[in-house]
Amino acid sequence: MDTSTSSFDALLRSAARRLKGHQRRLFMAEVATQLCQGSARQAERRFGWGRDTVQTGLHEASGGIRCQENFAGKGRQRSEAKNPQLAADIRAIVEPRTQADPELKSSRLYTNLSAAEVRRELLAKGYAQESLPRERTMRDILNRMGYRLKRIRKGKPLKKTKDTEAIFANIQAVRQEVRGDPQTLEISIDTKAKVAVGDYSRGGKNTDRP
Repeated sequence: MDTSTSSFDALLRSAARRLKGHQRRLFMAEVATQLCQGSARQAERRFGWGRDTVQTGLHEASGGIRCQENFAGKGRQRSEAKNPQLAADIRAIVEPRTQADPELKSSRLYTNLSAAEVRRELLAKGYAQESLPRERTMRDILNRMGYRLKRIRKGKPLKKTKDTEAIFANIQAVRQEVRGDPQTLEISIDTKAKVAVGDYSRGGKNTDRP
């Protein structure tokens, strides 16, 4: 095979790589028909294409039909999809120790459990060491399930409300106004009333306490 033919074949291989599915098979079938006497075996030897793929393309071209691709079914299945019980057990371990985004800007869930801790909990449930994903894979599984590792804050109270300064300014004004009035009695009260002044998560409740 001379240099010009080799370059021509390389160009055809490159063109085939840029196509997918039905279009790729039809292109291979057309090349096989024009340059390989319609033989899938010759196309395999010359271009390195899969013989079965070329043969499918030849059938599609001659019969005017199209085979449906199942791209989603290709590749290795993820652990949580392959073993639904594993996914359920992970959720049972992680859910009690999660919280939603405090600002409610996303549906992301935060947990203070690391992948190593989740793995230890699964081992305690009776899973065999060799049947569980490694720690790094477990971290990926948690991420795919929507969990992110983050220290959970019980609450973030505000030291002042936005009206604090205005309230005290009003008190000072009233004091100045009635200071010389003998009919006015000033009383100071220390109150312990609870007022929700902060963006508490879970209403300020601790999930591991009743």
